[in-house]
Amino acid sequence: MTKLRLASLCAFLALAFMCPRWVAVSGQVAPATLDGLWEAKMRFGPDITGTLILKQVGKSWVAEISGHTAIANVSGDDVSFELAAGQGKFVGGFDARRNRITGHWRQADSPDGGSYLSPVTLDKNADGEFRGTLMPLPTAMTFFLVVKKRDDGTTAAFIRNPERNLGWTQFRVNYLERDGDAVKLFAANTATAKGRLLASGRYDGETDTLHIYFPSRGGTYDFRRIGPEEATDFYPRGRPGVQYSYSVPPAFGDGWPIASVDEVGLSRAAVEKFIQEFIDVPQDSIDSPQIHGILIARHGKLVVEEYFHGENRERAHETRSASKSIASDTAGAAIQSGVALSASSSVYKVMNGGEFPADLEPRRRSMTLENLMSMSSGLDCDEGNDKSLGYEDNFWDNQEQEPDFYKKTLALPMVRDPGAERVYCSASANLTAGVVSTAAKKPFRDLFRELIADPLGISRYYFISMPNADAYMGGGARLLPRDFMKLAQVHINGGTWHGRRIYSQEWSRVSTSVLNKVPFSKQDYGYLWWSQTYDFHDKPLRVYYASGNGGNLVFGIPDLDMVVAIYAANQNHRVGLDIQNVYIPKYILPLVSKH
Repeated sequence: MTKLRLASLCAFLALAFMCPRWVAVSGQVAPATLDGLWEAKMRFGPDITGTLILKQVGKSWVAEISGHTAIANVSGDDVSFELAAGQGKFVGGFDARRNRITGHWRQADSPDGGSYLSPVTLDKNADGEFRGTLMPLPTAMTFFLVVKKRDDGTTAAFIRNPERNLGWTQFRVNYLERDGDAVKLFAANTATAKGRLLASGRYDGETDTLHIYFPSRGGTYDFRRIGPEEATDFYPRGRPGVQYSYSVPPAFGDGWPIASVDEVGLSRAAVEKFIQEFIDVPQDSIDSPQIHGILIARHGKLVVEEYFHGENRERAHETRSASKSIASDTAGAAIQSGVALSASSSVYKVMNGGEFPADLEPRRRSMTLENLMSMSSGLDCDEGNDKSLGYEDNFWDNQEQEPDFYKKTLALPMVRDPGAERVYCSASANLTAGVVSTAAKKPFRDLFRELIADPLGISRYYFISMPNADAYMGGGARLLPRDFMKLAQVHINGGTWHGRRIYSQEWSRVSTSVLNKVPFSKQDYGYLWWSQTYDFHDKPLRVYYASGNGGNLVFGIPDLDMVVAIYAANQNHRVGLDIQNVYIPKYILPLVSKH
């Protein structure tokens, strides 16, 4: 009798005590238990990528990319085209000499959430064609499933999702049940009882594969079992027990001078101990910290650059709400460039072309750009209350009714006097971008590129796109880890990058100062930058930082001439708060061996 027939007979007779605990898998033996670590990944594209060509054919302009063509609209210096079936859209324009076209690509929507804008540059060649490389954001969804038998006979399980932390939010699995080939994943009802069904699927014993369906996340995921000696991004460095040894980051000509920790007064031994602790964090719970990157610069030089869980310097990391800080920095840069705007500018006046709308109530007349940047607009917009009309998800869920997010924000009820109270509101940060864009008479995506990205040497970034194909600045931008931390370094420098002034020293000072106290919290707020004070050698030490859900933070520590960037993936979990409350005072500040 073959192994496969014997295994089938065992299952049929339910005589586990008489039969071996295996099934045949392509001539090998697969475990009958589901205990262990499983991994599944689904990639969503995009398919449109590579070399973009724009050329004039007769009186028409034709765009070609990835085997697709489209007629481009060229009007004066403006250039745009859109591929069929919503596969992508380009918006840009010629430079003064008409030898270059700069713009942004809006890629097709992805199941991982929304569409993204990315910069594109097309240069004219000898044949008169404009060519450039399109690098849209690769989108994927990864799930790790950990299964382990409990002492009471039930099967424990949890899911980890590095992209969105869906194992904590949407699929907070605690129990796995198997009935033959059928597999079901349940939430916890109590410590000893399962709750509602979260996902279901089946186990294929012949291939040792779990097929589990996740609604709204692309369909059925095929989980493969991770062997005990197999490397996997589930662990910080591929496997448990990896030993860390410090090395100087490589130089890439991206604007960061490189040095060793010893050269800038940081303790090498303390750095190695610090990083090793993150590598050794047990990965046995959905509550485990998921640190993706730790970067440190001191005296303007990058000295620590470490990545975990498969992240790397070439992968743009989502910054969540930390990217709100881009809006205020760009506002300061626009003012520095000569745009007729100030922190005291009236929001409704700017957005209405320089005149107040007729019959505008006094409280709306008094709302300024500073109110938006300091989260004190007075509008009915509260991220702590999902019933608030300005709650972020309400904007995205109802965009068909009003696709203009700026108009939608301006139409929110005024529920308190501007400046009276700080209420966290993503729409305020986004409307900050709208005010800057309207005053400059230019899309925000282009202002950021001209005033921040190009001067700082940031060539790759991805903004969530609003319906009008402009950048959404309520959060969610993705930048390379080394690039995003440049924002804090500019403030350390008093508004300059390598001697070039980005915004005024006064704008930098006010942006990172305390404009609003947060009751019952050590955290304060400036112009879309947070700040707080630590005890350091029995003296107060102030830091400011851009902060994003999940533990994505970039800190500036002026008194130590230091920038710290930490990227993580504990979205909506309290462990994300440990970055500023625990890691900075316990691990980062003690690295400084001398001032």
